[in-house]
Amino acid sequence: MNHAAISWWQEGILYQIYPRSFQDSNGDGIGDLPGIIDRMLYLRDLGVDAIWLSPVFPSPMADFGYDISNYQGVDPIFGTLDDFDALVAAAHASNLKVILDLVPNHTSDQHPWFIESRSSRDNPKRDWYLWREPRADGAAPNNWMSEFGGSAWKYDAGTKQYYYHAFLAQQPDLNWRKPAVRQAIYDVMRFWFRKGVDGFRVDVLWHLIKDAEFRDNPPNPNFRPGRPPHEALLPLYSTDRPEILDVVTEMRRVVDEFSDRVLIGEIYLPVDRLVAYYGKDLTGAHLPFNFALLSTPWNARAIAKLIEDYESALPAAAWPNWVLGNHDRPRVASRVGQAQARVAAMLLLTLRGTPTLYYCDEIGMQQVAISSDQVRDPFEKNVPGIGVGRDGCRTPMQWDAGVHGGFTTGEPWLPLANNYVRENVANLSADTRSILNLYRALIELRKATPELMAGSYAPVAATGDLLAYRREYEGNALLIVLNLGADPILIGSDTMAFPGEILLSTNLDRSGETVSGGLDLRGDEGLIMRLR
Repeated sequence: MNHAAISWWQEGILYQIYPRSFQDSNGDGIGDLPGIIDRMLYLRDLGVDAIWLSPVFPSPMADFGYDISNYQGVDPIFGTLDDFDALVAAAHASNLKVILDLVPNHTSDQHPWFIESRSSRDNPKRDWYLWREPRADGAAPNNWMSEFGGSAWKYDAGTKQYYYHAFLAQQPDLNWRKPAVRQAIYDVMRFWFRKGVDGFRVDVLWHLIKDAEFRDNPPNPNFRPGRPPHEALLPLYSTDRPEILDVVTEMRRVVDEFSDRVLIGEIYLPVDRLVAYYGKDLTGAHLPFNFALLSTPWNARAIAKLIEDYESALPAAAWPNWVLGNHDRPRVASRVGQAQARVAAMLLLTLRGTPTLYYCDEIGMQQVAISSDQVRDPFEKNVPGIGVGRDGCRTPMQWDAGVHGGFTTGEPWLPLANNYVRENVANLSADTRSILNLYRALIELRKATPELMAGSYAPVAATGDLLAYRREYEGNALLIVLNLGADPILIGSDTMAFPGEILLSTNLDRSGETVSGGLDLRGDEGLIMRLR
């Protein structure tokens, strides 16, 4: 394979770590940077190529680190800047890249910039944030809603104006129309790049620019009761404004000042809007995160259509990417079921483009039930009882059958799943056919197979619960067949180009099997086959 033509972030596998929940080194019940260093061997053995850390910056933790009070430090609960340097050194020594979460849309209300901005109407940093006059009756400037419930405007009695916050009131939005704000954040990026960081995942990138006239958002005709309140409006004027693409291009220029770095954008938009974030002539984000698998119904026809729509929407030469889980969405094993979680793993690691794994998905961890007295997530606290809580997908990693799963010697900040004594890294490593060993086998096969890392994608006509596609590279072809149902499927030789040899089954028991005519697929089974 010609490695010169393909970047590490194209051939690599990203692994998202939620630092609070990965490994605690000091017994305070919260994961930290030294803990991640202690688990570097696990990450290397798993076979991933880059670790992406959710925010570790100083923060009052109103939204668990997504409310930053200092962009150029490390919060004491996670360690020190020296610990961070040690983490980068340990990762790089293990051939792992390090990607940081950048949160440029908003700061904490405890950030010095906001403290200044709030101090008076004529403070030089006043317009670093979005301040507006009340309406004539004293009401909020417009109808924009916070994604965490209620109005997105908070009245400041001291200066008698409202400031805008797309999320918590403790997370005021920065004014990205102001060049000084942009430069300040770009300097933050340079600071971390000089520390050896290999890239950024940019939080809520599509939010950065708001309508210059602050027009009211229109009602959402498809809104249904029981959904989060902010979905009652279409965020036409508060997100995804045309000017955002200029910002993304600027951000990319900063990334390109340093060699071999990556820019990833968190963007929850339909595919046709998402792909715009690659930028004109691919001068935008290298990887606008494609979250479509998080919400698409888990059936073969819906997923086949999604892949086709995404592949055809991609700009020429744009590199695709796929995500199955993250810190904001219910765990994949709970969404699709334990049996299909194995099929989902094969899907993620055989589609064209860069896959992102979320910690614990490789051990098939399910959403953990959180009782009302254990809720930590501000989203759930603000709009309780409709199922938006994110704590259940953020619970500690289950390392072994010891106290608190080997995560901490203290009291964990969130409870572990009841089944951690059985479902943990140590037990699953010892079980040759476990989901963890399936992930390891898939990753190893992917790395050894140019068709999977760099090959073309072509759908294969299929019906019912069968999802099938080919990956081809320099005349060699693989066939991937996935049974998204519980019933066996017999694939007739008239519909598929056989013969071939099975390289891997999701059940880890058919490698080397020769296929000549039809192919039997068990319920909830996926196969990777080399075509002859």
